[in-house]
Amino acid sequence: MGKIVVFDSGFGSLSIIKTIQKRTKAEIIYFADQKNFPYGKKSKRELEKIIKNTINSLQKKFNPDLIVVGSNTPSLLLDKIISNNPRVTGVLPPLLEAQQLTKTNSIAMLVTSSVAKSSALNNFIKKNLIKKIKIIKIDSSDLVELVESGKFIHKKNICAKKIFSILQQKFITNNIDVVTLSSTHLPFLLPLLQKLFPHIEFLDPAINVANQLVTHKLFSPAKKNTLKIFSSGDINKFQTNLHKVGIRKPVQQINF
Repeated sequence: MGKIVVFDSGFGSLSIIKTIQKRTKAEIIYFADQKNFPYGKKSKRELEKIIKNTINSLQKKFNPDLIVVGSNTPSLLLDKIISNNPRVTGVLPPLLEAQQLTKTNSIAMLVTSSVAKSSALNNFIKKNLIKKIKIIKIDSSDLVELVESGKFIHKKNICAKKIFSILQQKFITNNIDVVTLSSTHLPFLLPLLQKLFPHIEFLDPAINVANQLVTHKLFSPAKKNTLKIFSSGDINKFQTNLHKVGIRKPVQQINF
């Protein structure tokens, strides 16, 4: 059937969808859960209730082959919910790839505020460290907001100043040469990040997600790529921002 549902708290997971469509053919349903934006500032209890309800509702409504929790925050904080459901997969920081690339043995992870303070991230790092490397966790919730608000589209100079003020000193002080974009919103800032920090390698987790999907035993490719978009928030505002990044698909209202 090749039907995949991807959801996030807003604009973020569209970065994953583009990568999936390059890797395989799929009928993709995208749900922007803007009513609950941002996931990255929710408590673990709040987030657990939202994610469980959303997964169950999406399964009943669309009956997909697979559901992608297209956000690093719930993927890290609620890993048991995801790992215990064979039809659900998440998005995790590409830490193994980062370790293979770093020459300074100092890596930065751009994460949301709730993930930055969590034991779940510490456990993930401990589990996936393959050599002695310094890991710097940077709260990037303000950068996520630049994407969700649409400022990255029409206020690039303001965005560049904000990015520079948050990251520059931390990168220099810690001799960072590789950065994981551990929020699916952040790849939309990649052109600005690469321009501001040309000597740093930025890693997008979407590639790993796409590879997991195409090799998943429950997924078979569709005949062609299709995309349907739903939102729980202001669909007119969301539609406007989609148009600005070249996506002309209509947005349909949905609430669970």
